[in-house]
Amino acid sequence: MTHPRLTDRAALARARDRARRSPGGMADFLHRCVADDLEERLLMINKSFTDPVVISGYPDLWAELMPSARQVADDEVLALEAGAHDLVVHAMALHWADDPVGQLSQARLALRPDGLFLGFSLGGETLTELRQALAAAEVAEMGGLSPRVAPMGEIRDMGSLMQRAGFALPVADSLPLTVSYETPFHLMRDLRAMGENNVLAERHRVPAPRRLFQRAAEEYARAHATEDGRVRATFEIIVLTGWAPDTSQPKPLRPGSAAMRLADALGAKEIGLGEKARPGRRDDED
Repeated sequence: MTHPRLTDRAALARARDRARRSPGGMADFLHRCVADDLEERLLMINKSFTDPVVISGYPDLWAELMPSARQVADDEVLALEAGAHDLVVHAMALHWADDPVGQLSQARLALRPDGLFLGFSLGGETLTELRQALAAAEVAEMGGLSPRVAPMGEIRDMGSLMQRAGFALPVADSLPLTVSYETPFHLMRDLRAMGENNVLAERHRVPAPRRLFQRAAEEYARAHATEDGRVRATFEIIVLTGWAPDTSQPKPLRPGSAAMRLADALGAKEIGLGEKARPGRRDDED
């Protein structure tokens, strides 16, 4: 089964390589925030994990952040063996996947029964300020719009993908982050140092004129300036949690199997479909 191409994988590989070799060092603060959040979540789970694996675009970085884990590249076909791991972490790469359900399904198959999956991905609120500024500038300067920032999943949609991939007890939540930059150009420079610049398959291959980005920077600063003259940027990290199915996990009761009526549990009087409650009387007056 083929899927629409979202990402130019060769361009993504070049962007990540440039980020690793960035003169000021790779901008890895989002990955480090994710690693801190991952550690906190694992501490809250009453279970030890002995065979973890991390799927990411930066195996060297994640080998530092999670040295006990095996490192696997976020290729279309993941280098994972069925049932080989009790913990799979998908670290900040799912938003570039052409087939996110395929990525999640492969991760689930790599888990042993009752193994844990934790996925971290940039979500739909990410760079909302930059999207607005670029759209306004491009309409004004170029007379139309073109793909410049990758579309990213909304939290509800990402949760649905977990169900489609066959995870038990799926949960999706978000980790919002607001960062400030001296200028919009400092943000754009940081995005290159993250390896998160435009590598969309449908992007324009002709370099954009300088006036477009100058106009976008002006629009950005006008609409999203902070009190100290900087500009703010939003990053939303969606966190996906799910388990490989196992017979030990809690399951919903079958319809009609309840041992007590809801009205009895609440201490309330049950009113039939054809009855009306009498005004001015409490249920306990009968």
